[in-house]
Amino acid sequence: MIQITDLNRQYIGGEWRDGQSESVLADLNPFTHKTITSFRKATREDVDAAYKAALEAKKKWDGVNPYEKRAILEKAAAYIEDNKEAIVFLIMEELGGTRLKAAFEIDLVVNLIKEAAGFPLKMEGKILPSPVDGKENRIYRIPAGVVGVISPFNFPFFLSVKSVAPALGAGNGVVLKPHEKTPICGGTLIAKIFEEAGLPGGLLNVVVTDIGEIGDSFVEHPIPRIISFTGSTKVGSYIGQLAIKHFKKPLLELGGNSALIVLEDADLEYAVNAAAFSRFTHQGQICMSANRILVQKVVYSKFLKLFSQKISGLKTGDPLDPETVIGPVINERQAEHLRKSIEKGIEEGATPFLKGDIKGNLVEPTILADVTPDMSVAKEELFGPVVCVMPFETEAEAVEIANDTSFGLSGAVHTGNVERGVAIAKQIETGMIHVNDTTINDEPHVAFGGEKQSGIGRLNGEWSLDEFTTLKWISVQHQKRIFPY
Repeated sequence: MIQITDLNRQYIGGEWRDGQSESVLADLNPFTHKTITSFRKATREDVDAAYKAALEAKKKWDGVNPYEKRAILEKAAAYIEDNKEAIVFLIMEELGGTRLKAAFEIDLVVNLIKEAAGFPLKMEGKILPSPVDGKENRIYRIPAGVVGVISPFNFPFFLSVKSVAPALGAGNGVVLKPHEKTPICGGTLIAKIFEEAGLPGGLLNVVVTDIGEIGDSFVEHPIPRIISFTGSTKVGSYIGQLAIKHFKKPLLELGGNSALIVLEDADLEYAVNAAAFSRFTHQGQICMSANRILVQKVVYSKFLKLFSQKISGLKTGDPLDPETVIGPVINERQAEHLRKSIEKGIEEGATPFLKGDIKGNLVEPTILADVTPDMSVAKEELFGPVVCVMPFETEAEAVEIANDTSFGLSGAVHTGNVERGVAIAKQIETGMIHVNDTTINDEPHVAFGGEKQSGIGRLNGEWSLDEFTTLKWISVQHQKRIFPY
C-alpha cells in the first residue's frame, strides 16, 4: 500500500533521503488547507547529486537489454493499475482533484507508460549510400543523455510521466522537479512506482524544492541536454531562453486560450456537454480547457440557456465527495485572481449570465456572455471555472476570433457537417483541434503540442522518441579513399 509517509523525502541516486536545506516545504490540501506532509527542501548540492547520479546510471542503462527495459516500464504500468485506489486518494488529497478527474488522469498515465515501453525496441538506425566509393554511412538513434523535467500542479502525475516515461524508454537518465504544490503526485509517487518496477537506482531522481532555494541551477547545470517544462507561458519563455543560452534543447508545453466553435447546424445538446467538459474538468485548470465558447448568433440564445442549465447543476465542493464535479482551485491566490478577472470582465461589458460565489479556494462556475475579443477575459488564460461565451455571424468571423490570441494549443468545432468542421479546423492556428469533440484530448500515440506562445516541440508516440533522442552519423570507409593531395 502506498503511504504518504513513504513519499515525503527526496529520491536521489536510488536512495530516499531528506534535502540538505534547513527550509521545509509544507504540502497542503487545497480544500481543507491542512498540511498533508512536509519536505526538507533540496539544495543546489542535491540537484548536482541528482544529475550526476542520472548520468552514471544512464551509462549502465545503455547496456541493459531492450526487452528488459520494456519489461520494467510494463511493470510500472501494472503497479499503477494494482494501486489505483491509493493513487486516486493522493490526487484528491494533494491537488483537490475529484474522483472523476483522478481516474481520468491515471488512465492517461497507464496508457502513456505502455506506449513508452515500446521505445527501447524502436531505437532504429539507417544505412545510407555515399557519393564516395567504398563508403558506408550509418545513422544511429541514441539517447540524448540526461533530461531535466519540470512539471506543473494541475495534472502533475500525468504531465510528469508524459516526459519521464518516454525519456526513460528512449534510454535517458532523468531528474524530475515537481511543482512545489504537488510534490508527491508530480514527483515522489512516480519515483516510488519506478522503484517498485525495478528501475535501476539513480536513473530517475526527484528533487522537491523551489526556485528560492535552487535559483536557476536546475536548468543551468552542465549535465542535462534537454529541459522539458510544462507550465505558464511567462515562466516557459524564461526557461526556454535560459536553456538555449546554455545549449540545451527546450521542450515547452505552455498555456492556452482555446476556442470551442459551435455552428448553427451543430447538435446543441451534445455541444453543450462537450463545452461543459472542455471548460469545467478539474475546475478549468487544464491548458487545453476551452476559455472561449464561440456560438453562431442564430443559435446563441438557445445555446446559452442550455449551457447555463447544464453548468448550474454541477456540484462544487469537497473532492472526496463522489458527487462533486468542481473541487477547489489550487490556492486562494488563484481564486482571488479569478474574482478580479470576473469583475474586470463585467466592467468591460460582459454579461454575468451565471455568476457563482467564491469562498476560499472554492470557485463556483461563472458564465460570462456577450464577450468581445477586446475584453481582458477573452485574451487571458483564466485557468479556473470561468468561461467566456462569444457570438459570431459567419465562419470567417469565427476563425478570426479564434485566432485572435497569442496562444495556439487546442480547440474544437461543432457542426452537423464533418468536412465543414475540418475545413474550419484547418484555418485555426493551433497545434491540435477536434471536430465534434472536446478541446481536452491527449492520446499516447498522437502528436501533442502547441503553436505560437503555447509551446515548442511535440510529445507522444514517435514524436516523443524524436524529442528525447539524437542522431549520430558514423561512416565506414571499406576501401582506401583517393585524396586530392
